[in-house]
Parts: sequence; structure tokens; C-alpha cells
Amino acid sequence: MSAAIPMSPFTRFGRTHGLGAMSDAMLAVALAGSIFFSIDPDAARWRVALYLLLTIAPFAVVTPLLGPLVDRVRGGRRGMIITSILARLLIAWQMIEHIDGLLLFPLAFGLLVMQKTYSIAKSAVVPSLVRNDIELVEANAKLAMLSAVCSMVGAGIGGIALLVSSSSPAVVAVIGYGLTLVAAIQVPKVLVADAPVSAGERAVLRQRGILTASLAIGLLRAVVGFTTFLLAFEFRGGGDGVSIDAAGRAAGAGSGVVRSESVLAAAPAPAWHFGLVLGSVGLGAFLAAQFSARLRLRLLEERIIRGVLFVGVTLSGLSVWLGGLWGAVLVGGTVAMCSGTAKLAFDSLVQRDAPGANHGRSFAKFEGRFQLAWAIGALLAVFLPLSIEVGYLFIAALFAAALTWFGLASPPIPRIQTPNEPDRPDGQFGFWRRGDLDEGR
Repeated sequence: MSAAIPMSPFTRFGRTHGLGAMSDAMLAVALAGSIFFSIDPDAARWRVALYLLLTIAPFAVVTPLLGPLVDRVRGGRRGMIITSILARLLIAWQMIEHIDGLLLFPLAFGLLVMQKTYSIAKSAVVPSLVRNDIELVEANAKLAMLSAVCSMVGAGIGGIALLVSSSSPAVVAVIGYGLTLVAAIQVPKVLVADAPVSAGERAVLRQRGILTASLAIGLLRAVVGFTTFLLAFEFRGGGDGVSIDAAGRAAGAGSGVVRSESVLAAAPAPAWHFGLVLGSVGLGAFLAAQFSARLRLRLLEERIIRGVLFVGVTLSGLSVWLGGLWGAVLVGGTVAMCSGTAKLAFDSLVQRDAPGANHGRSFAKFEGRFQLAWAIGALLAVFLPLSIEVGYLFIAALFAAALTWFGLASPPIPRIQTPNEPDRPDGQFGFWRRGDLDEGR
């Protein structure tokens, strides 16, 4: 009998990532069936704003101070991942008792902070779990796809549990986080960076092209945060007299978690409303995860980023004309697709233009900034009680600002040079002709 093939480090982490996304979706369904969305939207804004301000603190203070330290400890980022999962397990456990109490608000935002902490740690760990930079964007695309599928499954499980009681989704989420914790412990310890940031690494990360692209992606991440909370306050459900059922709650929760942005997108709404939004967002996430690597075969990173920003301006502008539910369907899918594609292109650009940088440390640093931009965008949506159509116009304006900045401030786009030897990318990211790559292995 042949020996079992050992599981790769990336596969172990992928299992952890999928289980965590599934558990997050279950907990989002629990929030959808709670008082979290049963109170008046205007009365809820000050609570949301307060906790968002608290959410910003870890990204503005903790990440730049703690990040360099845990990078240089073997298993430091893995420890952050395990800690964030354990914290989410404890939060879910507390939600079982306080699902209809005011303590649910700080618990929900504690969950949000832990999800963002996990995202930053993930960005640092993944480069150490693949064999080379050539595989990194494809690995991130696989993780995005896995997250989307597992989130839908988790939302369905949470919806079924919601039929039992309002706290049942939190119960199954505790079980899910327990399984996630077991899987995370089996992820091997990795050392993200064995030395402080050198002058050379700092210089390559401050190149004009990288800084320009990072600001454009930051604006795009702010668009995602703004869109999440704009739709959360608009589609709270029940306003048009349609009954709010478990299926609608589950679909709403799933649409928020698939975007991997906020549990606040889990507003209870008629099933067919959030079914449409869920389908659009899921399609956008699928397109970003499925075709980003293939798109890189034909276009340089700068052209990909510029292209998705142009698409964002066009389609979000069209959503202003559509308005209402159909505008939400269009803008939700557009933001999901554009943000996912642009982030993968940015990762590839950093690898290409900063070959001397520690990519795990670099990605975690940039991810911390992007999460801060997300929180600021979300805060704007809370502080500015805009109508849904004006919100769509604001989204189009942010897309236009990012496109204008990237078009005017970025250096000239270099010409792509396909190397003769596919195993030597020579400074370019390694997605070349698929046949050549297969022959070179």
C-alpha cells in the first residue's frame, strides 16, 4: 500500500482559511437575526460610528508597532492568526448569551477587528507558504475563491440553524471556529523576516510606481468600506412590508461575508432582494479570483489597475441612473470584482518592482494601510446619511479620483519583455505562456 502524500503547508492554510470564512458567515447570520438590525437606522448610526472609531485604532497604532516585532519571531504571524481565531470563538460564545442585548454591539465590532487582524496576518504568511513568487498571485486567487464558496456554505448552515432559534447560528459558529483553530495549529511556523528593514528594501518599496499604486488601491478599499455600510443602512429589510424570513437573513449575511468586508452587510431583507445582491457580489468575486492571473498573461499590472478603475467609474455611474435595488446589484458586483482584481494586480506589481523586498513583511504593511482606508470609507458612510442614489454617485466619484491619481501620478507603463527562459522572470512577474511554464518545470 502506497504511503499517503503529505499535505502541503499552503493546503493546510487553505483549509484553515476556508473553515474560518465558513464560521464568519454563520456568525453573520446570527447578527442578521438579532437586534443588531432591528433598531432604527438613525438611532444606530452613533453606535456604529463609535465602534468604527475604535476599529481604526489597531490599524493606525498597533500594526506599525507590533508588525515588525512579530515578523522577526518564528511563528509570530501564525500566532496572530491563531489568536484572532480564538478571539472570534470567544466572541461567538458570548453572542449566544447576548444575541438580543446591547453587549452585542461591542462584540460585533470586536469580531470585525479580529477579522481585519487575521487579514493582515494572512498577507504576511501566504508568501512563505508557496514555493516562489510566481505562485503567489495564483495562491491568493485560490484563497479568494475558497473564501467565497465556504462563505456561501456557512451562510446556508447559519440560515438553517436560524430556524431553530436566534442564537443557534452562534452555536454552530463556535463549533466552526473550534475546527478552524485545530486546523490553524497544524499550519507550520514560518519566519516572515529574519532581519529589520534594510535601506535597500525601504528604497524599492518607496518607488514612485509602488506608492502611486498603493494610494489608488487604498482609495479603492475605501470604496469597499463605504459601499458596505451604505448598503447595510439602505437594505435593512421590512421597510416595504415584505416579511423578513430566515432565507433572507442568510442571503444577506452571505453577501456581506463573500465580500470579506463586514458583518454589517448582513442586514435582514427579503430573500429575493439579497439573493440578487448575493448573486452579483458572488459573480464579481468569482470573476476577480478566476481571471486575474489569466488577465496578467496579456496585460501589465498597471494596465489592469487602470482598467478596473475605469470599469468602476463606468458601472458605478450607471448604477446612479438605475438607482434602488438594481443599482445596488450592479454596484455590489462591480466593487467586488474591481477590488479583488486590483489587489491581486498590486501584489504582482510589488513583486515585480521590489524584488529585493521581503514580500511577506511588505504585504502585511500595505494590508494594514488598506484596512485603515476601509475603516475610513465605512466611517464616511455612517457619518453621511446619504440617499442610496447619492451614495452611488459618491462611489463613482471615488473611483474617478483613484483613476485620475493613478493616471497622472504613475510613471510610464513599462513594456513587457517575455524572457527566453521561463524560470528566470528577470524582474517581471512570472505569468508567461502557460505551455512554456509547463515545459520549464
